[in-house]
Amino acid sequence: MADTDRFVLISGCSGGGKSALLAQLGQRGYATVEEPGRRIVREEMSSGGSALPWMDAEAFLRRALELAMMDHAEAIHVPGWVFFDRGLIDAAAALERLTGEPVMTRLGDSRLYNRRVFLAPPWPEIRMTDQERRHDFEEAMIEYQHLLRLFPALGYETIALAKVGVEERADFLLQTLEAGG
Repeated sequence: MADTDRFVLISGCSGGGKSALLAQLGQRGYATVEEPGRRIVREEMSSGGSALPWMDAEAFLRRALELAMMDHAEAIHVPGWVFFDRGLIDAAAALERLTGEPVMTRLGDSRLYNRRVFLAPPWPEIRMTDQERRHDFEEAMIEYQHLLRLFPALGYETIALAKVGVEERADFLLQTLEAGG
């Protein structure tokens, strides 16, 4: 299995349960990679930095892209499935939308992740804002709609995750991957 086939991207709506799903997969012994944005926000908030989405969105997204590139490169050394909470495509697409800079073209035409991308749909009943996630539901929906169009345009098959418990979501994801090779 090629590295890109082992790399599974979980993307979708902010507040849709991606982090909980990754935690569940981690509890089951799978390698997981936390969302770059969350790590950057924690670091910037603890250091008094300004590369925060609500202060300097461009600096934040450039750091997210850089961190996602490092995560992707490091995952090559991890055996088996590696599950990413967002990744290179999410960061590049957001930076391109913000600046107009053709960031996506710099990623090349090769597939960076498994051809199946799992999308967490909008789920307002579980969505919470916190110190790390301050944008509102409308902004999250705009981002989600963009991703719905982007992934298929890049040759990925999107699979919507049902609004069910986290254990059921994990079972579905793993069964889908196993069935598809």
